[in-house]
Amino acid sequence: MTDTELGAILGERVANVRARIEAARARSGEAASGVKLVAVTKTVSARVAALVVELGVTDLGESRPQALWQKAEAVPGATWHMIGHLQRNKLERTIPLVSLVHSVDSERLLHALDAFGRARGAPVPVLLEVNCSGEAAKGGFAPDAVPVAPLPGVQVLGLMTMAAREGDPRPAFARLRELRDALVPGGELSMGMSNDFEVAVEEGATLVRVGTTLFEGLGE
Repeated sequence: MTDTELGAILGERVANVRARIEAARARSGEAASGVKLVAVTKTVSARVAALVVELGVTDLGESRPQALWQKAEAVPGATWHMIGHLQRNKLERTIPLVSLVHSVDSERLLHALDAFGRARGAPVPVLLEVNCSGEAAKGGFAPDAVPVAPLPGVQVLGLMTMAAREGDPRPAFARLRELRDALVPGGELSMGMSNDFEVAVEEGATLVRVGTTLFEGLGE
């Protein structure tokens, strides 16, 4: 498939996702401009990622540090988000490349990021991942155990969650919003993926992480 053909497909999909975000935001009674679309590029090549940046979706998310390293070098103009599990031994290569770490899921990682931020003289912008669905297979802090003590080496900008694979995602998203309001008033809410981002927007998401809806079948 040529770049022109890929661009046409992606252009239609981006417009569709943006329209769905706007409609969901309208249903919630708030302005659609408050939601940032993060295109999750883990299933596609740097070539496809670069095309979506050309279409104006400049915030890109990766769940594996090694893939992020490669694509960050190959895709100019992108703002990168680390959305998957981040191992402490990969901080040095990963943190300088990203604008935000969405997936701070443990005290050990939080304190490693704090040490990294203090050592470099600039705090690391992060979101704390919360397991609002209560699924044992999911990572993140329990809702009643989200750390609140400030650390000089990290800047906690908000919270992140993933809803359960089955059932209504709304309770998990509503719970995260309540926690954000209590712990990080006015902070970011990273919630909602391809199958549930509209519900997340209705519940106040400020960042939605969309991959399959944008890139299905384009993994080249």
